[in-house]
Amino acid sequence: MVHPVFAHMPTTVFEEMSGLARELGAINLGQGFPDDPGPEAIRAKAADLVLNGYNQYPPMAGLPELRQAVAAHYQRTQGLDLDWRSEVTVTSGATEALAAAFLALVEPGDEVVVFQPVYDAYLPLIRRAGGVPKLVRLSPPHWRFDRAMIEAQLSDKTRLVVLNNPLNPAGTVASAEDLALLAQICVERDLIAICDEVWEQVVFDGLTHTPLMALPGMRERTVKVGSAGKMFGLTGWKVGFLMAAPALTHGLSRAHQFLTFTTPPNLQGAVAYGLDNPGQWFSAMPRDLQRSRDRLAAGLTREGFVVLPSSGTYFLNVDLPASGVMEPDRAFCLRAVKEAGVAAIPVSALYEEEPVTTIMRLCFAKRDETLDAGIERLARARELSRAAS
Repeated sequence: MVHPVFAHMPTTVFEEMSGLARELGAINLGQGFPDDPGPEAIRAKAADLVLNGYNQYPPMAGLPELRQAVAAHYQRTQGLDLDWRSEVTVTSGATEALAAAFLALVEPGDEVVVFQPVYDAYLPLIRRAGGVPKLVRLSPPHWRFDRAMIEAQLSDKTRLVVLNNPLNPAGTVASAEDLALLAQICVERDLIAICDEVWEQVVFDGLTHTPLMALPGMRERTVKVGSAGKMFGLTGWKVGFLMAAPALTHGLSRAHQFLTFTTPPNLQGAVAYGLDNPGQWFSAMPRDLQRSRDRLAAGLTREGFVVLPSSGTYFLNVDLPASGVMEPDRAFCLRAVKEAGVAAIPVSALYEEEPVTTIMRLCFAKRDETLDAGIERLARARELSRAAS
């Protein structure tokens, strides 16, 4: 009686590993949420608005003050000229924004180009909308694509392409060359791009995020998805943004109104306050995360693990065979959480076809003592793995 897309769908790897971590009392370096509670002023604003603000239905498209703040933020940080009235919709998290985009833009039989490893919500949402995912396989250590890889998945049924940049789980920030190539293909083939850019504020080493929407020919054919949860380290708030040209936004907002319809007004008001009054947050937050990334990378390297470069997101990847682990990533991650008390994510779980089985993803948005203990336990897990083999 259940729709086939969901009938036999397993629990997500994130819930599986986090569930094991909770059950076993393990350190959780798997699921991507920070230890830090987020900016105090923004949390205080949300608390005040719960007690003293408006707690009834806000406008379906979002509070005007938040939509204005979103447009102003992207003008300041990315040079985008967004009309807050006709081009910005507030959603209950970025995943709801993605669901609205797929439901609004995918018709049965449409083909949608997706890069894997892939955020696990994309494929079931595309299929539930009637679309057919066409998968482009990215490989470590650089996780890049070229024209031939994309064109191999194109046909006269291709309608959309989905880009996650910065890329979870790879921790990469798309180069100007790769973005230009993708934009050129979208224009040539008249494709709509759905850009999951939730990690746009979490980039390191002096890099800056370039939205695909800003490239030539892409302004009218791009749906940009943002996340206050990722911007401010408040992942449980689930406040997202959908941005697109008016003709696209009309359909996106109509899909949104029959998903969640709206988002808690107190959280919207607090996010608006944070965007209008960020202080040093958008420089201090990535600086602090870069320090945590470097601490985790240095500790793992001292233990003989080989880490891949991470230019953005909360994540650092480990090359297991190069680190002396001969088990596939999923087997090693299960051993690590069950026998050594540390949870991680096997990147193979984020492939549907031809999975890469040699990479383990770790979240470094944690306290120093958590990272240090995680390094120690991962070294113990490797010893157990070697003993078992």
